[in-house]
Amino acid sequence: MPVVIGHRGAPGYLPEHSRSSYLRAIAEGVDAIEPDVVPSKDGVLVVRHENEISGTTDVSARPEYAGRRTSKLVDGERLTGWFTEDFTADELRTLRCRERIPTLRPDSATHDDTEPLLMLRDVLDLAREGGVGVVLEIKHAAFFARRGFDMAELVDTELRAAGWRDAEDALVIESFEPLVLARLRARGIRIPLVQLIESEGVPWDLRERDGADAAPYAAMLTARGLDTLAGEVQGISPDKRSVLAPDVRGVARGPARFVREAQERGLRVYTWTCRPENAFVLPAYRGPGGDGAFGDWRSEWAVLRDAELDGVFVDHPDLGVGFFGRRTG
Repeated sequence: MPVVIGHRGAPGYLPEHSRSSYLRAIAEGVDAIEPDVVPSKDGVLVVRHENEISGTTDVSARPEYAGRRTSKLVDGERLTGWFTEDFTADELRTLRCRERIPTLRPDSATHDDTEPLLMLRDVLDLAREGGVGVVLEIKHAAFFARRGFDMAELVDTELRAAGWRDAEDALVIESFEPLVLARLRARGIRIPLVQLIESEGVPWDLRERDGADAAPYAAMLTARGLDTLAGEVQGISPDKRSVLAPDVRGVARGPARFVREAQERGLRVYTWTCRPENAFVLPAYRGPGGDGAFGDWRSEWAVLRDAELDGVFVDHPDLGVGFFGRRTG
């Protein structure tokens, strides 16, 4: 059975990365929880999916911070809003969490503005108290490097201070950017490293370094790519669409062959993200009721279960634990 990971806690029910979201995931039996980390102005690792926080906090309603609204180019995308690296950790702690996709998850949005932002140390403490592991994702490392933040150093330092640096059986570190994982290896960290893989596109740090010659994500899933990764990381985590391998009608043809090929090379294989709403399942498994209604998620997830993955990320921990925690047929 795969490890079930509460993706940002339990965001199917409560605002992502909030204390209550993590606590619900732990209470519902996940094996691990997943915080994303970005830095504050003073180099503290704050738990947010993105450094632009207008959609996941109440910062836009805080007049004292109105003057910090700005535009930045983040991994090739022009964003306008408020950014974690422009706030100290103490300032970020005064903000409150909000539901990121309220039109799809209105029940979660009823909990808006009730809980403060968490730092990485807070989540590590929650995991330790709850007896679960942590899958830590490093965000936008190349972007932050240009602004003087070495994300590998910040993560390594925080894990040392929190007593997690040697937690090889309880912690995994992942990123879409291979160069930050390489910097962690160079620092001698023994925590398992996992390469996140999009279904299309190119890792942004490689694009910055190699320009038009940058290798795409798809190359990582070839025999040569897997051979290379097996010498660099302990696992891969591709988008579930890559594992499902849908046809033109949106019917899953998978599990894709690369899953077994990666495991034969000693790599763990995870996938993200299992969500039941129509907006997130393949077209063939969508049902009535609009984007926020649940589709035929069981049929889609059955393909992932048959793939014998090492881990799955879920937004609804009760559904994930219930489905992947038992085998049928």
